[in-house]
Formats: sequence, structure tokens, C-alpha cells
Amino acid sequence: MEVGFCGPGLMGAPMIRHLLRAGHMVHVWNRTPDKAQALAKDGARVVPTPGALASSVELIFLCVSDAAAVEQVVFDPEHGIAAAAQRTHSATRVRRIVDHSSIAPAATRGFAQRAAQLGIGWVDAPVSGGVAGATAGTLAVMAGGAAADVEAATPVIGAYAARITHMGGAGAGQTAKLCNQSIVTATVAAIAEAVSLAQNSGIDAARLTEALAGGWADSVLLQTFVPRMTRRGDTPIGAMRTFQKDVDTIAATAYETGTPMPVAGTVQQILRLAAAMGLADADFSAFVDVLQPGRRN
Repeated sequence: MEVGFCGPGLMGAPMIRHLLRAGHMVHVWNRTPDKAQALAKDGARVVPTPGALASSVELIFLCVSDAAAVEQVVFDPEHGIAAAAQRTHSATRVRRIVDHSSIAPAATRGFAQRAAQLGIGWVDAPVSGGVAGATAGTLAVMAGGAAADVEAATPVIGAYAARITHMGGAGAGQTAKLCNQSIVTATVAAIAEAVSLAQNSGIDAARLTEALAGGWADSVLLQTFVPRMTRRGDTPIGAMRTFQKDVDTIAATAYETGTPMPVAGTVQQILRLAAAMGLADADFSAFVDVLQPGRRN
């Protein structure tokens, strides 16, 4: 199948490679052209604008930074996917957009309504599993949208996902991702506290993975972040600003729905402090640097 993909970043690039290995032809666009061109050697076809995809593929995937980027890619009046879809009379025309970005449920519902007016189905499909999951092709996908649209996209998404769960209508996938991120960010913050307590108490914090393995505190996050918090030089797997964006969205959605989330509120303040300390672009493991500022020196 020929598909389009906007946003070959840390997550998008390995997802595209899985699509190519599965036999799909992938047309790729990125705001930074070099990131798209890097995939040409793998067989991807680079296009100059998002709108260039609208007349050549029926299914387009997005994996961009935030809601503003989604709106620009899809609804820009000059180069956006929707504008090009309106202009084209090709037999091949975009029918569905699958958005892997993590954005607010309310924004997603608005985008889905605007797309529907053009006859384009919208699937919000944020993912969990990080760069490691994208590379391994084992991502968990939480999907929202019409059942027919989710069903149509599922075989293609299966190239890089181990599980796809349809959570409900438009925005339901994004809400599920916020639930995921509330657990992830709170857990990583708690791991940072545990590492700090161990180090300040004079024990080898790096051995916590061994000591807690198999117990209630054990998890993929524990096994991933204790090593990253107790050594230097690991390749970044994501930036703190991404966590801050997600937790700010959690806070806004909690307010909209009247949901008390005191733990998420505390994590939000830690992330804001991290940004004030110049750690917005630091790896996710920088939670421990907020708790131990002298560690960075």
C-alpha cells in the first residue's frame, strides 16, 4: 500500500522503516528536510509539502510535536493536506489521517470535525513504548475515531505496533495516552526520588534494579531509568519538554473534566522547575538532576 508520513523524528523514523520493510511504499515529508532525506536510502519517497501527499495516497500518518504542528500540517491553507485534498480530482485521494502525535483530546475532536467536512476520516492514535518500542516494532497504540477508520488503518499500523486498542470516538485515544503519561511521569519522578534517597544515604543506587527486581516496585521504567539516572553518556530517548507538554495537557484536561489529580500537579511543578533550570532539552532521566542540582557539575 502507498501511504504518507509526516514527521520522521525519533519515533517516526523507525516507524517508517518498519512500514518500508513490510512492503509499503512510504511518501515522507518533514519540516526539516534532512530528516526526510535520511530515509530515502531506505526506500522512502520524499515530498516537498504535506499537501503533496493528498493526491497520491489514501492514508496519511502524522507524528509531530504538538497540536499547532498538526493544524499546520493538515489545515494550512496553502500547503496543508486538507487544502490540497479540496483541490485534487485524482482517483487516489487521501481518505484517512492517522495522528500519532500526543495532543489534547479537545483539539483532536476539533480536527476530526474539520476533516469530516472534507470527507476525511480521523484516527487519533498516540503510542506508548518510546524509541525502543518504535525501533523494535512493539508499540502500544491507543486509538480513537470511527470503528471503520480504525479497522482500515489497523493492518498498516501493525507494521510497527504489537497492540492496537480502539478506545472510542474521536479524542478517546488521546485521553488514554494522557492516562498513560500520568502514570509514566509520576513513576519516573518517583524513581528519581528513590535514586536520590539511595545516593544520599550512601548506598549504591545502581543496584536498585537488582534489589527490587521481581517485587512490586519493579517495572520497565525502573529497569530503564535507574541505570540512566546513575551513569552518564546514554543516548537521549526523549526531552523533558515533551513530558512537560503532556503533563500540562493532563492538567488542562483534568480541569475540563473536574478530575482531581494532585500527583500529576506535583509532577507538573517539577517539570516547570526543570525548565527554569535549563533542563527542557535534557533526557527524561533529568528528573534526578532537578532533585540533585549539584549532580550536573
